[in-house]
Amino acid sequence: MKIGYFLSCEEYGPADLVAQAVAAERAGFEGLWISDHFHPWNDEQGQSPFVWSVIGAISQACSLPVTTAVTCPTVRIHPAIVAQAAATAAVMTNGRFTLGVGTGEALNEHVLGDVWPSIDTRLEMLEEAVALMRELWEGGFVTRTGTHYRVDHARIYTLPDEPPPVYVSGFGPKATDVAARIGDGYISTQADPELVQRFKEATGGKPAQAGTKVAYADTVDEGVAHAHRLWANSGLPGELAQVLPSPKHFEQASQLVTEESTRESVVAGKDPEAHLEQVREYEKAGYDELYVANMGPHHQAMVEFYGREVLPRV
Repeated sequence: MKIGYFLSCEEYGPADLVAQAVAAERAGFEGLWISDHFHPWNDEQGQSPFVWSVIGAISQACSLPVTTAVTCPTVRIHPAIVAQAAATAAVMTNGRFTLGVGTGEALNEHVLGDVWPSIDTRLEMLEEAVALMRELWEGGFVTRTGTHYRVDHARIYTLPDEPPPVYVSGFGPKATDVAARIGDGYISTQADPELVQRFKEATGGKPAQAGTKVAYADTVDEGVAHAHRLWANSGLPGELAQVLPSPKHFEQASQLVTEESTRESVVAGKDPEAHLEQVREYEKAGYDELYVANMGPHHQAMVEFYGREVLPRV
């Protein structure tokens, strides 16, 4: 299994993200994930740079492949614009770009005042958006009136030699089936072997990527404190992550997540075995690639620790 580094746009500014990408390449990570948000999950995280600007900067600073994890090409940004952005990113990375897409969250997509659709409608919109983007990547003029999107004599002139692969996020059976039908690969954050197997069997073994987070620190207690302060929202159950509209709502809901539950769900501290055990969990689930983010201020130390203690043993 390949191990990459997960760049959290919610927690770090653009210069920090580029520096982390460079450090990750130097340490031996094999690729980059980068989140695409309009808002952070909460004010404590405190950042949310425009992902396409950051990808452009990263492309000039290091040579690792980059995947968006994930872009929502349906509500906040029209899929024709995402198609142009992804094509340019693929050109700037010399073809080392993968467009990860998903149905998104109200947190980011409601900002223009659009109605937040049901999950069935969002999946339908995503399928239409991916088809439109692929048609635009063929290089001709496109005029189309679909159920959700319309373009009029639209053409993307700056194109890579090959269209970027589209990996689709799926967190349940219905979304995973859509990912299998329209995706070149699968994306999730869950070490769920049933969903990975469902995707693999439906696609004849197309690749699957996962992302996770750790809280590297000198002690487990310090790491847990950083994780709980910054990412307690990760412990929210059900569909809350998809429907809550603002960072303030996530802060309110996250008060229900105890520090003890964060401790039980997060790999914290600097014991290599604990970090390796999490890697093995995703490997056993069937993933081909795992991208690891750091929660808290010790991202440089985490990158060096993985380069020294974890990556050589994977």
